[in-house]
Amino acid sequence: MSEIIECIPNISEGRDMSVISACVNAVCSVDGIKMMNFSSDADHNRSVLTYMGNSDAVEEAAVRLAKVCAEKIDLRKHSGKHPRVGALDVLPFVPLRDFDTEQAVLLSRRVGKRIWEEVGIPVFLYEDSAKQDYRKNLADIRRGGFENLAQKTSLKEWQPDFGQGFHQSAGVTVSGARFPLIAYNFDLETDDVETAKKIAGKIRQSNGGLPGVKALGIYLKERNCAQVTVNLVNYTLTPLHVLTEEVRRLASEYNTGVKQAELIGLLPMKAMAEAAAFYLGLADFDPDTRIIENYLL
Repeated sequence: MSEIIECIPNISEGRDMSVISACVNAVCSVDGIKMMNFSSDADHNRSVLTYMGNSDAVEEAAVRLAKVCAEKIDLRKHSGKHPRVGALDVLPFVPLRDFDTEQAVLLSRRVGKRIWEEVGIPVFLYEDSAKQDYRKNLADIRRGGFENLAQKTSLKEWQPDFGQGFHQSAGVTVSGARFPLIAYNFDLETDDVETAKKIAGKIRQSNGGLPGVKALGIYLKERNCAQVTVNLVNYTLTPLHVLTEEVRRLASEYNTGVKQAELIGLLPMKAMAEAAAFYLGLADFDPDTRIIENYLL
């Protein structure tokens, strides 16, 4: 295998293991697919799968996954802390090797077309695949959630890129090529969700906070704590350690602390190496030239 593409589908089910297993099995049923990681959260009621393969395998796995999601997930009966508009909510494609962004855009569009034609779920394109600037931001497409799709998709400016309206039980899917995103959450030493919301509001880029940071404050019933849930959409703009230190500083301002951090899915080695160098106090550290595995790879 020369070309490698990573796909990180987010599905709107984090509680029923039979449904989650069916989704994982659908992806793994495709020859040439490597399942790298999957995790589920009951409070979010969401699972994140991470798999890789060549473009043909990644495409087929995405379509098979969409079919299972449409069959087994009914958003009319779904509730959870995480924003969502679809059973197969978001379908990102990240080029890793011998595959560029332009090719990933074409891949995301092929998949979107097939999901509409073969599964009947309308598809929006986002990030690098978006055909209009106002659709680049996932949060703008998701705004209003599944419950508002009937009204939203009735507007001319919010017609899906593939299909029309929305699937009555599976909603819509959002597909696109993007830069590697780090899903990184902070469990606070408090159950006060307002504190988490205040911290999220201060670090969020859209509020004038840290570049490349999207954040929400939620309460996790299973852990009995408030959480700042973060999507770091570009770790070159805000390194992981800068984000971590800012959340810790703000938590201290609100008389609490960070109990633990949580990584969802995978992250680039460079992001972790930069954070490690910061906390180890390494001077003049270049992860591209000072990590053995980089030479082996």
